[in-house]
Amino acid sequence: MKRYLITDPSFYGATPESLGESLKAVFSRTIPDFALFRDKQTFDYSTLARGFIDVCRRHHVPMVMLHGDYTAAKALGADGVHLTSAQFDAIGEAKSLGLYVIVSTHTHDEALNAQKLGADAVAYSPIFPSPGKGEPKGLEDLKEIVAKIDIPVFALGGIVTEAQIDAVETTGAYGFASIRYFLPTE
Repeated sequence: MKRYLITDPSFYGATPESLGESLKAVFSRTIPDFALFRDKQTFDYSTLARGFIDVCRRHHVPMVMLHGDYTAAKALGADGVHLTSAQFDAIGEAKSLGLYVIVSTHTHDEALNAQKLGADAVAYSPIFPSPGKGEPKGLEDLKEIVAKIDIPVFALGGIVTEAQIDAVETTGAYGFASIRYFLPTE
C-alpha cells in the first residue's frame, strides 16, 4: 500500500528552515512513496515549494508533488501536481506538461470524471472523521469506488493509525494519504 504524505503549515511551519527540519524528522522515521507540499497561506510559495522539493529529493522520495499549481510544479521540477476538486479543467494541461496528476474527489461521479479526463490517480475523501471535512464516506463506499474505476485510488481523511491503514488496505485502495499520520514528532 502506497503512503502519501501531505504537509500542512500548522504542523510543518511556514519558513524554509522549519519546513526542512520538520521533513527531516519525518523522513528519519519513514520515507513515503508520495509527498505533497500543500500550503494555502504562504506568500512565498515558490521558495517553500523549492525547499520542499530539495529535501524530498535528498531523502529519495519517489514522487514529489505540489498542490494546485501545475505550472509551478513543472517550473520547479516536481514530479506531479495534486489538483483540487474544483480544478478538473486543469487535468489536460497538467498532463500535457508531463506531470503525474492526482485529483481530489468526494463523490463517485467526481472520481469517474477525473479518470475520464486523464488523471493518473484520485484522492477520495473523507474516509474517516477528519476535522472540518464533513461526513465520512466509510470503508464500504471506498471499496465501491475502487471497484468502479481503473486508476489508483488514495484513501484520504482521518487516517492516523495503523489499524485504519490496515482497514483501508482491505478495500483494494492503491494507498492512503494523510497529514496527521506523518506528523513530525518532537
